[in-house]
Amino acid sequence: MVKSVYQRNGKLKTGRLLALVLLVLAGALTGCSGAHQPPGNSLLSGSGHAGGQEQKMVRIGYQKYGTLNILKSRGTLEQRLAPLGYSVQWIQFPAGPQLLEAMNAGSIDIGHTGEAPPIFAQAASTPLVYVANEAASPRAEAILVPKNSPIQGVADLKGKKVTLNKGSNVHYLLVKALEKAGLKLTDIQPVYLPPADARAAFERGSVDAWVIWDPFYAAAQTATGARVLTDGTDLVANREFYLASRSFAERHRDVIDVLLEEVNKTDEWAKKDPHAVAEFLSPELGIDVPSLELASRRRAYGVHPVTDQVLDDQQLIADIFFRIGLIPRHIQVKEAVLPRTP
Repeated sequence: MVKSVYQRNGKLKTGRLLALVLLVLAGALTGCSGAHQPPGNSLLSGSGHAGGQEQKMVRIGYQKYGTLNILKSRGTLEQRLAPLGYSVQWIQFPAGPQLLEAMNAGSIDIGHTGEAPPIFAQAASTPLVYVANEAASPRAEAILVPKNSPIQGVADLKGKKVTLNKGSNVHYLLVKALEKAGLKLTDIQPVYLPPADARAAFERGSVDAWVIWDPFYAAAQTATGARVLTDGTDLVANREFYLASRSFAERHRDVIDVLLEEVNKTDEWAKKDPHAVAEFLSPELGIDVPSLELASRRRAYGVHPVTDQVLDDQQLIADIFFRIGLIPRHIQVKEAVLPRTP
Protein backbone atom coordinates (compact mmCIF):
# COMPACT_ATOMS: atom_id res chain seq x y z
CA MET A 1 0.00 0.00 0.00
CA VAL A 2 3.02 2.24 0.43
CA LYS A 3 4.23 3.66 -2.86
CA SER A 4 7.95 4.07 -3.43
CA VAL A 5 9.36 7.30 -2.04
CA TYR A 6 11.51 9.13 -4.49
CA GLN A 7 13.20 12.49 -4.88
CA ARG A 8 12.34 15.08 -7.43
CA ASN A 9 15.78 16.72 -7.57
CA GLY A 10 18.32 14.36 -6.14
CA LYS A 11 18.95 12.91 -2.72
CA LEU A 12 16.97 13.39 0.47
CA LYS A 13 18.87 13.44 3.66
CA THR A 14 18.55 10.25 5.69
CA GLY A 15 16.60 11.90 8.51
CA ARG A 16 14.06 13.51 6.18
CA LEU A 17 13.61 10.26 4.25
CA LEU A 18 12.96 8.28 7.42
CA ALA A 19 10.44 10.83 8.69
CA LEU A 20 8.58 10.86 5.37
CA VAL A 21 8.40 7.05 5.25
CA LEU A 22 7.04 6.92 8.79
CA LEU A 23 4.36 9.49 7.97
CA VAL A 24 3.24 7.57 4.87
CA LEU A 25 3.15 4.29 6.79
CA ALA A 26 1.09 5.84 9.59
CA GLY A 27 -1.46 7.20 7.11
CA ALA A 28 -1.67 3.91 5.23
CA LEU A 29 -2.20 1.88 8.40
CA THR A 30 -4.93 4.26 9.58
CA GLY A 31 -6.75 3.91 6.24
CA CYS A 32 -6.45 0.11 6.22
CA SER A 33 -7.93 -0.29 9.67
CA GLY A 34 -11.15 1.44 8.62
CA ALA A 35 -11.56 -0.11 5.18
CA HIS A 36 -11.21 -3.80 5.95
CA GLN A 37 -14.46 -5.77 6.17
CA PRO A 38 -14.50 -8.78 8.49
CA PRO A 39 -15.09 -12.21 6.93
CA GLY A 40 -18.74 -12.81 6.18
CA ASN A 41 -19.67 -9.11 6.07
CA SER A 42 -21.46 -8.91 2.76
CA LEU A 43 -22.17 -5.19 2.79
CA LEU A 44 -19.62 -3.50 0.60
CA SER A 45 -18.57 0.08 1.29
CA GLY A 46 -19.15 2.41 -1.60
CA SER A 47 -18.24 5.94 -2.49
CA GLY A 48 -21.76 7.33 -2.41
CA HIS A 49 -23.83 8.48 0.54
CA ALA A 50 -27.54 8.54 1.21
CA GLY A 51 -28.95 10.77 3.91
CA GLY A 52 -25.48 11.28 5.35
CA GLN A 53 -24.91 7.53 5.67
CA GLU A 54 -22.17 5.50 4.09
CA GLN A 55 -23.57 3.72 1.03
CA LYS A 56 -23.78 -0.06 1.46
CA MET A 57 -24.56 -2.69 -1.14
CA VAL A 58 -26.98 -5.60 -1.00
CA ARG A 59 -26.17 -8.30 -3.55
CA ILE A 60 -29.23 -10.19 -4.79
CA GLY A 61 -29.10 -13.32 -6.92
CA TYR A 62 -32.05 -13.89 -9.22
CA GLN A 63 -33.06 -16.21 -12.03
CA LYS A 64 -34.55 -15.53 -15.42
CA TYR A 65 -38.12 -15.67 -14.19
CA GLY A 66 -39.87 -15.00 -10.90
CA THR A 67 -40.94 -12.20 -8.61
CA LEU A 68 -37.38 -11.00 -8.02
CA ASN A 69 -36.95 -10.56 -11.76
CA ILE A 70 -40.09 -8.40 -11.87
CA LEU A 71 -38.97 -6.49 -8.77
CA LYS A 72 -35.61 -5.78 -10.36
CA SER A 73 -37.27 -4.37 -13.47
CA ARG A 74 -39.69 -2.19 -11.50
CA GLY A 75 -36.94 -0.60 -9.37
CA THR A 76 -39.08 -0.18 -6.25
CA LEU A 77 -36.64 -1.97 -3.93
CA GLU A 78 -33.92 0.54 -4.74
CA GLN A 79 -36.33 3.35 -3.89
CA ARG A 80 -37.11 1.80 -0.50
CA LEU A 81 -33.52 1.01 0.45
CA ALA A 82 -31.84 4.22 -0.71
CA PRO A 83 -32.99 6.31 2.30
CA LEU A 84 -31.59 3.59 4.56
CA GLY A 85 -28.17 3.90 2.94
CA TYR A 86 -28.25 0.82 0.72
CA SER A 87 -27.76 0.26 -2.98
CA VAL A 88 -28.67 -2.97 -4.77
CA GLN A 89 -26.60 -5.14 -7.08
CA TRP A 90 -28.54 -7.73 -9.12
CA ILE A 91 -26.74 -10.85 -10.35
CA GLN A 92 -28.47 -13.31 -12.68
CA PHE A 93 -27.99 -17.09 -12.53
CA PRO A 94 -29.21 -19.84 -14.89
CA ALA A 95 -30.66 -21.89 -12.01
CA GLY A 96 -30.87 -22.30 -8.24
CA PRO A 97 -27.82 -24.55 -7.71
CA GLN A 98 -25.51 -22.02 -9.36
CA LEU A 99 -27.09 -19.23 -7.32
CA LEU A 100 -26.49 -21.03 -4.04
CA GLU A 101 -22.93 -21.90 -5.04
CA ALA A 102 -22.38 -18.15 -5.28
CA MET A 103 -23.93 -17.68 -1.83
CA ASN A 104 -21.58 -20.31 -0.45
CA ALA A 105 -18.66 -18.43 -1.99
CA GLY A 106 -19.83 -15.19 -0.35
CA SER A 107 -20.68 -13.52 -3.67
CA ILE A 108 -24.36 -12.81 -2.96
CA ASP A 109 -26.43 -12.03 0.14
CA ILE A 110 -29.98 -12.96 -0.86
CA GLY A 111 -31.51 -15.14 -3.58
CA HIS A 112 -34.45 -17.32 -4.56
CA THR A 113 -34.63 -20.95 -5.66
CA GLY A 114 -37.02 -23.86 -5.80
CA GLU A 115 -37.32 -26.47 -3.08
CA ALA A 116 -34.45 -28.82 -3.96
CA PRO A 117 -31.42 -26.47 -4.30
CA PRO A 118 -31.31 -25.47 -0.62
CA ILE A 119 -31.31 -29.16 0.32
CA PHE A 120 -28.21 -29.80 -1.78
CA ALA A 121 -26.63 -26.56 -0.55
CA GLN A 122 -27.24 -27.27 3.13
CA ALA A 123 -25.77 -30.75 2.66
CA ALA A 124 -22.68 -29.02 1.23
CA SER A 125 -22.49 -26.81 4.37
CA THR A 126 -23.59 -23.61 2.65
CA PRO A 127 -24.39 -21.12 5.46
CA LEU A 128 -27.89 -20.28 4.25
CA VAL A 129 -31.17 -19.58 6.01
CA TYR A 130 -34.77 -19.72 4.78
CA VAL A 131 -36.50 -16.34 5.16
CA ALA A 132 -39.82 -16.81 3.29
CA ASN A 133 -41.54 -18.81 0.58
CA GLU A 134 -44.02 -18.32 -2.24
CA ALA A 135 -47.20 -20.37 -2.49
CA ALA A 136 -46.92 -23.85 -3.99
CA SER A 137 -46.98 -24.00 -7.82
CA PRO A 138 -46.97 -27.69 -8.82
CA ARG A 139 -48.19 -26.97 -12.36
CA ALA A 140 -45.19 -24.75 -13.11
CA GLU A 141 -42.76 -27.62 -13.77
CA ALA A 142 -43.04 -30.74 -15.89
CA ILE A 143 -41.42 -33.64 -17.71
CA LEU A 144 -41.53 -32.97 -21.45
CA VAL A 145 -41.01 -35.14 -24.52
CA PRO A 146 -40.93 -34.10 -28.20
CA LYS A 147 -44.39 -33.91 -29.78
CA ASN A 148 -43.73 -36.96 -32.01
CA SER A 149 -42.04 -39.06 -29.31
CA PRO A 150 -43.24 -42.66 -28.89
CA ILE A 151 -42.95 -42.17 -25.11
CA GLN A 152 -46.47 -42.01 -23.69
CA GLY A 153 -45.93 -42.20 -19.94
CA VAL A 154 -43.29 -41.84 -17.25
CA ALA A 155 -42.83 -45.63 -17.13
CA ASP A 156 -41.63 -45.46 -20.75
CA LEU A 157 -38.58 -43.45 -19.61
CA LYS A 158 -36.85 -46.63 -18.46
CA GLY A 159 -33.42 -46.74 -20.10
CA LYS A 160 -33.96 -43.32 -21.72
CA LYS A 161 -31.84 -40.16 -21.58
CA VAL A 162 -33.52 -37.52 -19.44
CA THR A 163 -31.98 -34.07 -19.14
CA LEU A 164 -32.34 -31.73 -16.17
CA ASN A 165 -30.37 -29.19 -14.17
CA LYS A 166 -28.77 -31.23 -11.39
CA GLY A 167 -29.86 -30.15 -7.93
CA SER A 168 -32.68 -27.93 -9.18
CA ASN A 169 -36.32 -28.05 -8.08
CA VAL A 170 -37.17 -30.46 -10.92
CA HIS A 171 -34.74 -33.03 -9.55
CA TYR A 172 -37.31 -33.81 -6.87
CA LEU A 173 -40.13 -33.89 -9.45
CA LEU A 174 -38.21 -36.48 -11.45
CA VAL A 175 -37.58 -38.64 -8.36
CA LYS A 176 -41.26 -38.55 -7.36
CA ALA A 177 -42.59 -39.13 -10.88
CA LEU A 178 -40.31 -42.13 -11.39
CA GLU A 179 -41.26 -43.51 -7.99
CA LYS A 180 -44.96 -43.29 -8.85
CA ALA A 181 -44.26 -45.15 -12.10
CA GLY A 182 -42.33 -47.88 -10.26
CA LEU A 183 -38.91 -46.68 -11.40
CA LYS A 184 -35.76 -45.30 -9.77
CA LEU A 185 -33.16 -42.79 -10.93
CA THR A 186 -30.88 -45.70 -11.74
CA ASP A 187 -33.47 -46.92 -14.28
CA ILE A 188 -32.89 -43.90 -16.53
CA GLN A 189 -29.84 -42.11 -17.94
CA PRO A 190 -29.73 -38.62 -16.37
CA VAL A 191 -28.05 -35.95 -18.50
CA TYR A 192 -27.27 -32.94 -16.33
CA LEU A 193 -27.43 -29.66 -18.25
CA PRO A 194 -28.48 -26.07 -17.49
CA PRO A 195 -31.72 -24.92 -19.18
CA ALA A 196 -30.27 -23.40 -22.35
CA ASP A 197 -28.08 -26.41 -23.12
CA ALA A 198 -30.87 -28.80 -22.14
CA ARG A 199 -33.26 -27.19 -24.61
CA ALA A 200 -30.69 -27.46 -27.39
CA ALA A 201 -30.18 -31.14 -26.60
CA PHE A 202 -33.95 -31.65 -26.45
CA GLU A 203 -34.52 -30.03 -29.84
CA ARG A 204 -31.63 -31.95 -31.43
CA GLY A 205 -33.11 -35.20 -30.24
CA SER A 206 -29.97 -36.17 -28.32
CA VAL A 207 -32.10 -36.71 -25.19
CA ASP A 208 -35.49 -38.37 -24.87
CA ALA A 209 -37.09 -36.14 -22.23
CA TRP A 210 -36.54 -32.86 -20.42
CA VAL A 211 -37.52 -32.04 -16.84
CA ILE A 212 -37.93 -28.27 -16.66
CA TRP A 213 -39.65 -25.34 -14.97
CA ASP A 214 -41.33 -22.19 -16.24
CA PRO A 215 -40.77 -20.05 -18.24
CA PHE A 216 -38.49 -22.49 -20.12
CA TYR A 217 -41.26 -25.08 -19.89
CA ALA A 218 -43.85 -22.76 -21.44
CA ALA A 219 -41.41 -21.56 -24.11
CA ALA A 220 -40.68 -25.14 -25.16
CA GLN A 221 -44.39 -25.91 -25.40
CA THR A 222 -45.06 -22.81 -27.48
CA ALA A 223 -42.07 -23.13 -29.80
CA THR A 224 -41.77 -26.89 -30.27
CA GLY A 225 -45.16 -28.33 -29.35
CA ALA A 226 -43.52 -30.44 -26.64
CA ARG A 227 -45.85 -32.85 -24.87
CA VAL A 228 -46.24 -33.07 -21.09
CA LEU A 229 -45.78 -36.50 -19.56
CA THR A 230 -46.61 -35.14 -16.13
CA ASP A 231 -46.40 -31.90 -14.23
CA GLY A 232 -45.99 -31.57 -10.48
CA THR A 233 -49.67 -31.93 -9.61
CA ASP A 234 -50.14 -34.46 -6.78
CA LEU A 235 -46.39 -35.11 -6.80
CA VAL A 236 -44.58 -32.03 -5.48
CA ALA A 237 -45.38 -28.64 -3.97
CA ASN A 238 -42.80 -26.74 -6.03
CA ARG A 239 -42.42 -23.80 -3.68
CA GLU A 240 -40.08 -20.92 -4.39
CA PHE A 241 -37.93 -19.96 -1.41
CA TYR A 242 -36.24 -16.70 -0.47
CA LEU A 243 -32.88 -17.46 1.10
CA ALA A 244 -30.12 -15.39 2.65
CA SER A 245 -26.62 -16.04 3.87
CA ARG A 246 -26.75 -16.60 7.63
CA SER A 247 -24.34 -13.76 8.43
CA PHE A 248 -26.35 -11.29 6.35
CA ALA A 249 -29.70 -12.39 7.81
CA GLU A 250 -28.42 -12.13 11.37
CA ARG A 251 -27.16 -8.58 10.86
CA HIS A 252 -29.67 -7.09 8.47
CA ARG A 253 -33.18 -8.34 9.14
CA ASP A 254 -34.43 -4.83 8.41
CA VAL A 255 -33.23 -5.14 4.81
CA ILE A 256 -34.85 -8.56 4.45
CA ASP A 257 -38.13 -7.19 5.84
CA VAL A 258 -38.11 -4.40 3.25
CA LEU A 259 -37.31 -6.86 0.48
CA LEU A 260 -40.19 -9.16 1.43
CA GLU A 261 -42.61 -6.23 1.64
CA GLU A 262 -41.67 -5.19 -1.89
CA VAL A 263 -41.84 -8.78 -3.13
CA ASN A 264 -45.36 -9.09 -1.73
CA LYS A 265 -46.45 -5.85 -3.40
CA THR A 266 -45.03 -7.10 -6.69
CA ASP A 267 -46.85 -10.40 -6.28
CA GLU A 268 -50.12 -8.59 -5.67
CA TRP A 269 -49.66 -6.68 -8.93
CA ALA A 270 -48.56 -9.75 -10.90
CA LYS A 271 -51.36 -12.10 -9.93
CA LYS A 272 -54.01 -9.60 -10.98
CA ASP A 273 -52.78 -9.29 -14.56
CA PRO A 274 -50.75 -12.18 -16.05
CA HIS A 275 -50.81 -10.56 -19.48
CA ALA A 276 -49.28 -7.35 -18.11
CA VAL A 277 -46.57 -9.42 -16.42
CA ALA A 278 -45.80 -11.12 -19.73
CA GLU A 279 -45.62 -7.84 -21.65
CA PHE A 280 -43.49 -6.30 -18.91
CA LEU A 281 -40.90 -9.11 -18.86
CA SER A 282 -40.81 -10.12 -22.52
CA PRO A 283 -38.28 -7.50 -23.73
CA GLU A 284 -35.89 -8.24 -20.87
CA LEU A 285 -36.11 -12.02 -20.99
CA GLY A 286 -36.25 -12.44 -24.76
CA ILE A 287 -39.24 -14.78 -24.41
CA ASP A 288 -42.46 -14.21 -26.32
CA VAL A 289 -45.53 -12.81 -24.55
CA PRO A 290 -47.78 -15.89 -25.03
CA SER A 291 -45.19 -18.17 -23.39
CA LEU A 292 -44.71 -15.81 -20.46
CA GLU A 293 -48.44 -15.38 -19.99
CA LEU A 294 -48.87 -19.16 -19.95
CA ALA A 295 -46.14 -19.43 -17.32
CA SER A 296 -47.64 -16.62 -15.25
CA ARG A 297 -51.07 -18.25 -15.19
CA ARG A 298 -49.59 -21.54 -13.93
CA ARG A 299 -47.82 -19.88 -11.04
CA ALA A 300 -49.20 -19.07 -7.58
CA TYR A 301 -48.24 -15.73 -6.05
CA GLY A 302 -47.91 -14.55 -2.48
CA VAL A 303 -45.13 -14.40 0.13
CA HIS A 304 -45.57 -16.51 3.26
CA PRO A 305 -43.52 -17.12 6.40
CA VAL A 306 -41.73 -20.44 6.52
CA THR A 307 -44.00 -22.60 8.68
CA ASP A 308 -43.28 -25.86 10.46
CA GLN A 309 -45.29 -27.67 7.78
CA VAL A 310 -43.13 -26.19 5.03
CA LEU A 311 -40.00 -27.21 6.91
CA ASP A 312 -41.40 -30.71 7.36
CA ASP A 313 -41.99 -30.88 3.60
CA GLN A 314 -38.40 -29.80 3.01
CA GLN A 315 -37.18 -32.38 5.50
CA LEU A 316 -39.00 -35.10 3.57
CA ILE A 317 -37.13 -34.07 0.41
CA ALA A 318 -33.83 -34.10 2.30
CA ASP A 319 -34.54 -37.54 3.73
CA ILE A 320 -35.39 -38.97 0.31
CA PHE A 321 -32.32 -37.41 -1.32
CA PHE A 322 -30.08 -38.88 1.37
CA ARG A 323 -31.71 -42.29 1.10
CA ILE A 324 -31.12 -42.50 -2.65
CA GLY A 325 -27.62 -41.06 -2.46
CA LEU A 326 -28.18 -37.62 -4.01
CA ILE A 327 -26.73 -35.81 -0.98
CA PRO A 328 -23.69 -37.03 0.99
CA ARG A 329 -25.04 -36.63 4.52
CA HIS A 330 -28.28 -36.41 6.45
CA ILE A 331 -29.33 -32.87 7.33
CA GLN A 332 -31.81 -31.19 9.64
CA VAL A 333 -33.58 -28.52 7.59
CA LYS A 334 -34.70 -26.63 10.71
CA GLU A 335 -31.07 -25.78 11.41
CA ALA A 336 -31.25 -23.45 8.38
CA VAL A 337 -33.83 -21.16 10.00
CA LEU A 338 -33.14 -18.16 12.23
CA PRO A 339 -34.89 -18.06 15.61
CA ARG A 340 -38.23 -16.32 15.24
CA THR A 341 -38.40 -12.84 16.70
CA PRO A 342 -41.07 -12.28 19.39
